[in-house]
This record gives sequence, structure tokens and C-alpha cells, in this order.
Amino acid sequence: MDASIRTHGSASREIADIVEEEWRAARPGDDVRRRHIGVDTLPATAWASAVTAGMTAPQERTAEQREAVALAATLADELLSADAILFAVPLYNFGVSQHFKTYIDLVCTDPRASGPSFLAGKPTVLATVRGGAYGGGTPREGWDHSTPYLRRILADQWGADLSVVEREFTLVGVNPALDPFTEQAAQMHAGALQAAREAGRALGAVPLPA
Repeated sequence: MDASIRTHGSASREIADIVEEEWRAARPGDDVRRRHIGVDTLPATAWASAVTAGMTAPQERTAEQREAVALAATLADELLSADAILFAVPLYNFGVSQHFKTYIDLVCTDPRASGPSFLAGKPTVLATVRGGAYGGGTPREGWDHSTPYLRRILADQWGADLSVVEREFTLVGVNPALDPFTEQAAQMHAGALQAAREAGRALGAVPLPA
């Protein structure tokens, strides 16, 4: 699942691609299904239509409500049928990508997504990136309103067995104001790529259901 709006040069996709490569190396015959919701976007009105459909008798639902309910069920089916899940979600404007928030909101309208049994123990990797630095002691500490939220939804609400691979300072080399942090950014980049390799190998080592 790719939430980046970029078709080329995505930092979150770079991490996710490495996770997938390691998975494929361990399981070359596995089927991989993709959604690029940052480009092939979900309808912005689908969530409201699915919510109101839940309060409307099936025979009285509009065509838009029926389509929204069917889309939510399809998204939930994809998650439930997966042996492992990989999300690539960058930080945008200090929060969750609007495309991924739309995705989460829509999935949450499916009755099966109402608790931690939804993805209970399912191996899941979140690849997330941030243009600046948001760690303890930095001027932007606490400004990342995406990663904590995604942990709450994916791990606490849906029950996934979540691993998070993070990279910061992706705008070093793009924003001249960040040039003093070039060496630190390179170290963070290398660390994120290594963490991605380890996360992918861990996914590949998970026993599949019989």
C-alpha cells in the first residue's frame, strides 16, 4: 500500500521496496498485490457515504452508498486475505497523508474492522519518512502527528503485529537550510535501509497459515 503522491523518487517507497525485495527473496513464488492510493486515489466522499449507509436500510441506500460499502468491504477483504502487509506512508504537513486517512476511515466502516481481532497478529510493516527531524530534543519534537496515530490504528485498534521502519531528514539535499545536517542525514538513510532489510527478512521468516 503506497500513500506517496510521487510516482518517482519517493523516499517511503524506497524503504518499502527493500522490504518487499527481502520478502520475495525468501518467498519468490508469493503473489504481491498493490494499491497506490497516493496516485489512484479513493473517492473523498466514500467515507461519508459508507457511514450514512450504515444508518440506512439496505433497500433504501443510494447508488453512491452501495458503492462505498462495497469498496470498504473490498479493502477489508484485501487486508484479511493477506499473509503480510506493507504500508508506505510519508509524513505530510506534520500529519497523516490525506489519502491514507481516507483509506483508514473507509476500512473502519466495515463491521469486521471494529476491534483488534481484525488483523490479530498479522505481520505488518509501516515504512514512514519525514522531511525534517522530529526526535527528542529537536525543535520539531512532538510535531509528527502521523506515526503515533498509525501505531494506534494498525497495532492497537486493528491488532496487527506491527514493525515500523523510519527515516528522517529526507529533505536534506533538497532544502538548503538543512545542508548542515548532511552527514547526519546520510547516517539516518543508511540506518533506515538496513532496518528495511531486517524487516523484510523477518516477514519472510514468518510461518504462513496452513
